[in-house]
Amino acid sequence: MSLLLGFLATLALPAGIAASRYSKRVDLVPGGIAGIVAGCVLGLLAVLVARRGRRRLQRTLGRARGRHAARLGRVLGVLGIFVAFTGALSLGFYRLLQVFGG
Repeated sequence: MSLLLGFLATLALPAGIAASRYSKRVDLVPGGIAGIVAGCVLGLLAVLVARRGRRRLQRTLGRARGRHAARLGRVLGVLGIFVAFTGALSLGFYRLLQVFGG
């Protein structure tokens, strides 16, 4: 489950940007904001689910399966959070350019 959430978190911002490009109903800034929020939420969920999975593995002394999936889900979740943070920085600088750029 953490693997799926991490994968979705990583693709949330590009999906928001693609939606703004191919849809006439979604503009770039609202699509980017939706992608940023979705990426942060899904990334945090992926990290939390991966943590829960790793605790379950420790309790079963490694007999439960999914150690690599939990690790990869955590990595993808953190990557999704970083992508969302980078998108938030770019939208922030875009707004600063709009305000002070003339």
